[in-house]
Amino acid sequence: MKQPTLLILAAGMASRYGSMKQIQSFGPGGETIVDYSIYDAIRAGFKKVVFIIRKEFAADFRAIFDPKLKGKVEVDYVFQDLHAFTDGFAVPPDRTKPWGTAHAVLCAKDAVKEPFAVINADDFYGKDAFEKAYTFLTGDAGDKVYSIIGYDLLKTLSENGTVNRGVCQVDEQGNLTAIAERINISMQNGRILCDDNQEPKELPLHSSVSMNFWCFTPSIFPYSEQLFNEFLSKNISNIKSEFFIPIVADEFINSGTGVIKVIPTSAQWFGVTYKEDAPGVKSSLDALVAAGEYPAKLW
Repeated sequence: MKQPTLLILAAGMASRYGSMKQIQSFGPGGETIVDYSIYDAIRAGFKKVVFIIRKEFAADFRAIFDPKLKGKVEVDYVFQDLHAFTDGFAVPPDRTKPWGTAHAVLCAKDAVKEPFAVINADDFYGKDAFEKAYTFLTGDAGDKVYSIIGYDLLKTLSENGTVNRGVCQVDEQGNLTAIAERINISMQNGRILCDDNQEPKELPLHSSVSMNFWCFTPSIFPYSEQLFNEFLSKNISNIKSEFFIPIVADEFINSGTGVIKVIPTSAQWFGVTYKEDAPGVKSSLDALVAAGEYPAKLW
């Protein structure tokens, strides 16, 4: 049985946050958020970590992660390049924005040959999520069966502003039927409301939402490559267009190619959407360390 790989999306820069938050320290031992994800993945059973980064950040990432992870897990780096997989299409010279999360995953095609999970570098997902992902990837995953870890919407809000979330629609078999991207979500007087001119305005407190934690097999690569080619034929001249994982997921489902199981987790998500979120993240990590969930120094 091939042991799964953790693929970490770290090529994006968050304009709202204003710095390279993927490598900012939050833990009591100087840990980044992604350190906790890697720690949880290793203890769940993952044997390899692949960072998807921009080439210009390679030295920063290697200096931070290579020493601490040496001997604990296999580590590799993949660069998300604007010209990767754009065969036959001329990238607009004023395009600087990466092509999006699904393109980032596609860039790992040559580095990942086993079932794998995909996460964001700047989100804290929790131990339970990695354990469930590992169980799925070593058991039920297949070329026609992928999964997404579903988070309780109530556990993914920010006290410092609105958030955007992919709200999952789930059938009776627990399979994903659609992801509705809802924006400007916030808690107001005990109700979760969306200010995005879509219906419904109010979302159930315990809606299942995507925090971009996916589980795939390598069969996703040729499938995504085909869809990216179709995407470019329609969007190459739009310098703001992005090829997101939900685009691939929706087509995978709607074309009847396969199913995506929604695996609920009880974990409390937290992350740095806004700079003002940073103190809350630090205090949350301190509390988990104090409760014995993590050692004071991970590595």
